[in-house]
Amino acid sequence: MNVDLIMNDLVKKNPGEAEFHQAVHEVLESIEEVYNENPQFESAQIIERLIEPDRVLTFKVPWADDQGRVHVNRGFRVQFNNAIGPYKGGLRFHPSVNLSILKFLGFEQIFKNSLTSLPMGGAKGGSDFDPKGKSNAEIMRFCQAFMLELWNMIGPDTDVPAGDIGVGGREIGYLYGIYRKLARENTGVLTGKGLNWGGSLIRPEATGFGCVYFAKEMLAVKKDSFEGKRVAISGFGNVAWGAALKVTELGGKVVTISGPDGYIYDPNGISGDKIEYMRELRATNDDIVAPYALEFEGAEFFQGKRPWEVDVDIALPCATQNELDKEDAEALVKSGCICVCEGANMPCTPEAVEVLQGSGMLYAPGKAANAGGVATSGLEMAQNSMKINWSRTEVDDRLHHIMTNIHESCVAHGTNSDGYVDYVRGANIAGFLKVANSMVDQGII
Repeated sequence: MNVDLIMNDLVKKNPGEAEFHQAVHEVLESIEEVYNENPQFESAQIIERLIEPDRVLTFKVPWADDQGRVHVNRGFRVQFNNAIGPYKGGLRFHPSVNLSILKFLGFEQIFKNSLTSLPMGGAKGGSDFDPKGKSNAEIMRFCQAFMLELWNMIGPDTDVPAGDIGVGGREIGYLYGIYRKLARENTGVLTGKGLNWGGSLIRPEATGFGCVYFAKEMLAVKKDSFEGKRVAISGFGNVAWGAALKVTELGGKVVTISGPDGYIYDPNGISGDKIEYMRELRATNDDIVAPYALEFEGAEFFQGKRPWEVDVDIALPCATQNELDKEDAEALVKSGCICVCEGANMPCTPEAVEVLQGSGMLYAPGKAANAGGVATSGLEMAQNSMKINWSRTEVDDRLHHIMTNIHESCVAHGTNSDGYVDYVRGANIAGFLKVANSMVDQGII
């Protein structure tokens, strides 16, 4: 495999898709050696088949607002690879949604889902629709129009979407309701469902929980823990909420959250009622964190800035892609931060990753560290299939076990000769081998 030749061809075929190029390049660099050691991969053209989605669906979504005005958005579903199970990946409703972002997310999802050891392939979808400022009725009409185009391309054994940015419990409810009517069946076709109609306990907080469980295992390698550590978290959605809960439970102190408007620094720690206030802020759909500083004494709001300038021991980027750049990474290294564990998808730029790993810091990529969300979605699918509901403790225990196993796989494939664990390489190789071997077994299809 020649990485440069493959990347040149990929860029020519997919011009302007920077996020997708970034995700593919990271994987190719990590797996080059193991790929070349297995000639069966080359003869089956595994890489060329893996980086090309099985199909990309695009469609218009016309809907009417409360004043009767008609709007038209674009809808997408990228079904990337289903060698190990039905396509699985979230739906994102946000103005920034485009094909490059969805292809990057779908490509990452292949390896993330593989790492969980659950039978799930990789996919992603969404729309450039912005739920912010919309009424419940408008969001319902949009979700129904969106599902009218998608429903016959998905199913519990075909493609199982979930939530993502802009798609929470409300949106999943509207999407499932119209799917159920169109398909005339009650199945586990969506995950993140309400507890009254097929959902799983701890699904909303699972990505954050899983990220912290993974970081806990990383720290344990160094015979360390969260106890007494100052932790910076970005974002203030479900991932940040879950991470803040679990960090606090493990004895750490969360001192930051952030939004598009800036970040909050709370030296007294973000726990208890403050975490619940985070959830209330997010539920308003205003997408700002500034009101937190007015609500709690001692908290400060830093407009237009990111939280990585705060002196902390552990950083958990839980917002969005490429939110932590080279300068941020250098600031974290200088402040003595010992661990960066990604709760979001690809939140660190390649230059930031180079700085973090070059410093010898513990660093884990999102495809491993934030797999707790999709892992719990897989557990929801299992409960739906068996027509049962597990307790909160049972789901949490299974999640913890999955994250521990993912960590062990990363260590097994990513430990360097000097003992440093390259979690990027470990995650990519472990995730790739399962999918690649499955593709070889199943022939050229």
